[in-house]
Amino acid sequence: MDLKELSDAYMRGDFNSSSDEENEGQRIVVGMMNEIHQSQTRNPRKHGGTSSSRRYLPKDHEAGHRQLMLDYFDPGCLYPPEKFRRRFGMRRSLFDRILEEVTNANNYFQQRADCRGQLGFSPHQKVTAAMRMLAYGNAADALDEYLRMGDSTARECLKKFCDTVVHIYEAEFLRKPTQEDIDRLLRKGESRGFPGMLGSLDCMHWEWKNCPSGWQGQFVGHYHRPTIVLEAVASYDTWIWHAFFGMPGSHNDISVLDCSHLFDELAEGHGPTVNYFLNQKPHTIGYYLTDGIYPAWGTIVKSISQPQTRKLKYFATKQEKYRKDVERAFGVLQARFAIIKGPARTWQLDFLGKIMKTCIILHNMIVEDERPSEEVSLCDVPENSTRRNEEDEYESLPDAEDVHRLPADLDVFLARYTQLRSSRRHDELKQDLIDHLWNLRGGRP
Repeated sequence: MDLKELSDAYMRGDFNSSSDEENEGQRIVVGMMNEIHQSQTRNPRKHGGTSSSRRYLPKDHEAGHRQLMLDYFDPGCLYPPEKFRRRFGMRRSLFDRILEEVTNANNYFQQRADCRGQLGFSPHQKVTAAMRMLAYGNAADALDEYLRMGDSTARECLKKFCDTVVHIYEAEFLRKPTQEDIDRLLRKGESRGFPGMLGSLDCMHWEWKNCPSGWQGQFVGHYHRPTIVLEAVASYDTWIWHAFFGMPGSHNDISVLDCSHLFDELAEGHGPTVNYFLNQKPHTIGYYLTDGIYPAWGTIVKSISQPQTRKLKYFATKQEKYRKDVERAFGVLQARFAIIKGPARTWQLDFLGKIMKTCIILHNMIVEDERPSEEVSLCDVPENSTRRNEEDEYESLPDAEDVHRLPADLDVFLARYTQLRSSRRHDELKQDLIDHLWNLRGGRP
C-alpha cells in the first residue's frame, strides 16, 4: 500500500480504534505521509532511483564473451590475423602477452562472481573494451551492443588499464636510451650523414574538448581552441625516446623546451657518453634535429631557412628530410590510437596524461614487436645495464610541474648549462655538418 492508498484508507475510517490516543497517533502519521507524498510530487528526484531511463537491463555478459571469443580468439575464429591487427592496432601475440601480464598484475581484470553468484566480465572483454576506446577513440557507450558493457564500466576499464600498463611497462618502454642504445643511434645517424644525431625533436598539440572554462585562457593558443602540448624525441624507426606532456596549449615549442627535462642529465653530468668526429674535430655531446622555431643551442641543429648556395641547399634538404622522423612518429601514433587524434572528452588532466603515456608505451611495444628480425632491436638492453624501475627518482613522462634536480657542484652545472645553450657552439656544429655532408657528396657543385 503506497502513501496515497494509506491516506485514503484513513479518510474512509478503516483505522477505527477504541483509543483516542491511537487515533491521534494514526492521524499524525498519515499527515506526515501526506506531506512527504506532496513534497515528492512537487519536487521529483532527478538522479538515482528506478526510472524508465535507468532501469536494469539484463545484458548477458556471457553471451558477449562467447561472441568475442568466436570472432577473434578461439581456434578457427571468424576474423583472420590481418583483421585482428587492423582493429586492435597490434598483432594477436602481443595482445595475448599484454592481456596475461595485465591480468596477473591487477585482479580487477580477472573474472569474478558477484553477490548473486553470477560471473562478471571476462579479462578479454575488459581489455578489449580499453583497447577499442584507445584505438578507435569511441565513446564509452559505443561498446555496449557488442561487449554487453555499460558506459560507466567501460570508462572504469580504460582507467584501470592505463594505470596498469603504465605501472608494468613504463620502466622498459618509456626509458631513456642506455649507452648501447646511444651507440646504435649514433651508428644509424652516421650512416645517414649526421654523426652524433640522437633523433629529432618536435611538439604536438592534443585538443581538449572538455577543458574547464576557468582554464580556457591558458590552454587556448594559436589553434584557437584548448590544447595540451606533447614534446617528443623520436628515432628513425618512430620509437619515442623522450616524452613531456601536460603544458598548456598557449605555450610554444621554446617555452615547452625550457620546462622540459630533456637536457637535465647532460647539464648535471649524468648523460651517456657520446663520441664522434666531424671534419677531424672530436665532439662529446649529441644533438637533435629540429625546425626553425627552436633556439640556437649547442645540442640542437636547425635547418637553413633561405639557403643561397648549392652547399647550403644540400644541407637544408638532408636536415629537413631526417627531421621528419618525429613528425612521422606523431602520425603513426595518432593513426594507431585515434583517441589522441580527436578531441579529448575527459575532464581530468591527470587522466589525459595517463592516456598519453599508455598510447606511447603501446606504440613502442608495437614498434619492437613488428621490427624486422634481421634488424637489431634498439630496445634490447643488456643484462648488466642499469634500467630504470619504479623506485627511480624521476619519471620518464613527468608532469609539467616537476622540479629539475641540481648537481652537487653548482659551478660544474653552470658551466655545462652554458655549453649546452651556447649559440657559438651551435654555429660551429652546423658548419661542421655542412662541410661533412658536402664532402660525402663529393664536394662537386
